[in-house]
Amino acid sequence: MADKVEDVIAGKQPKSVRVVLLALMIAMMLAMLDNMIVGTAMPTIVGELGGLEHLSWVVTGYTLATAASTPIWGKIGDMYGRKGAFLSSIVIFLIGSALSGMAQDMGQLIGFRAVQGLGAGGLMVGVMAIIGDLVPPRERGKYQGMMAGVMALAMIGGPLVGGTITDNWGWRWAFYINLPLGAVALALVTAVLQLPKKRSKAGIDYLGVVLLTVGITAIVLVTTWGGTEYAWTSARIMELTGIGVAALVGFVFWQTRAAEPVLPLHIFKSRNFTLMSVIGFITGFVMFGATLFLPLYQQAVQGASATNSGLLLLPMLGAMLVTSMVAGRVTTNSGRYKIFPIVGGVLMIVGLYLLSLMDTGTTRLTSGVYMAVVGAGMGCLMQITMLVAQNSVQMKDMGVASSSATLFRTLGSSFGVAIMGALFNHRVQDVMAERAGALGRNITEQSAQLDAKSLEKLPAAAREAYQHAVSSGTHSAFLLGAGISVLVLIAALFVKEVPLKGGPQKASPEGADAAPTAVAETV
Repeated sequence: MADKVEDVIAGKQPKSVRVVLLALMIAMMLAMLDNMIVGTAMPTIVGELGGLEHLSWVVTGYTLATAASTPIWGKIGDMYGRKGAFLSSIVIFLIGSALSGMAQDMGQLIGFRAVQGLGAGGLMVGVMAIIGDLVPPRERGKYQGMMAGVMALAMIGGPLVGGTITDNWGWRWAFYINLPLGAVALALVTAVLQLPKKRSKAGIDYLGVVLLTVGITAIVLVTTWGGTEYAWTSARIMELTGIGVAALVGFVFWQTRAAEPVLPLHIFKSRNFTLMSVIGFITGFVMFGATLFLPLYQQAVQGASATNSGLLLLPMLGAMLVTSMVAGRVTTNSGRYKIFPIVGGVLMIVGLYLLSLMDTGTTRLTSGVYMAVVGAGMGCLMQITMLVAQNSVQMKDMGVASSSATLFRTLGSSFGVAIMGALFNHRVQDVMAERAGALGRNITEQSAQLDAKSLEKLPAAAREAYQHAVSSGTHSAFLLGAGISVLVLIAALFVKEVPLKGGPQKASPEGADAAPTAVAETV
């Protein structure tokens, strides 16, 4: 046993640990791939089930359930054991997948997608927290490339897989495909993963769960509906904003008094953890905004095919993968990491500014280079933020640290898509009105994002006007992203570099060296 512990500390993981890591990557793939596969299948789903007016809820229901359950899964894992919580999340996700595939109408599909989202909330948190248990902080950087690779594969392969499955097997298999992959992950984790069992004497903080769920739900609905379903100044948006703020203020107040708070506020006393939460939020803001508008620009302005839309992001995702692997290796070898958030912040600012310069004459090669700069910046940030967040808390808070970092990134993506989307839509409509008059206003009054078929039907003059409008819209969106990314650089400059250790160490004030003590327990 002692030899195995030394192997893990030295970075020579036993075969059983490698098998568990394979299962974790499969689970992570399930969580990330699902929305992208389903998104491609949505037109076919609507064609069979009807309910076009409820289409957005297929995605919104899943997103809400995922965001609301994320911190709860992290706390359950800390209180009652990581393995049981993770297996439960996989089972719930698979049940939701099977039920979604059997849905007979849009209402059923929305409800079953919410069940699926509840499970998905525990998948990402479980992966990150279990890696935090199995691998000492100094060695954890090695797995950044693996996780970034899974993310890139999901983003590139999702639309391709979704289109292939829908065309050849039918849309229901977009959900059923999760079952064999989930079963493999379930079997491997059950058979191989050995973690110490926990049992907390304190009960679950139900009031905290309710307040947090209401607050997150209201925020996500505001960012989802604002500017689309309802005007930003409408009574419905104002009501949701008031409910969200009141619930979150009540949640913070209650967390100072709860016996076993669902989100212990003391973890935010760590400067590094708080800074990583800010950086994670902004990274999510920028990343999901970029992945939304880049394919739109390349399809509308550069004439790229929508069929292989995931491949359009290859320069950004490839750069992110390579940079993440390099950052992980350097972190493992040196135990130092502060340079990466700083470099990542600079690259994101520069890359997004370059993307904002794109116009109707920008070539695919030029835009690909700009995307690679942004991707390199994200590669310096994506996994380092989780690593430093976990390294900044004690072992008993590993789950809530992982779930909080994931939650902030999720909320950042919701805000990014909403705010950048609102800016983009407003700019497109203004330019269309300027260049094409009443015709341009009529074309974009329903939606500023036209699909390929709608674009082909436009008169040549209106099509040219729309291309200029999309260029102008992406300019505004990416310029906003560049400005927001300045906060990443500012936050990174204040990070306190606590060297990552590979073996058991005496805990520092930041809690940096608490994690390695779990290595002996997990092997």
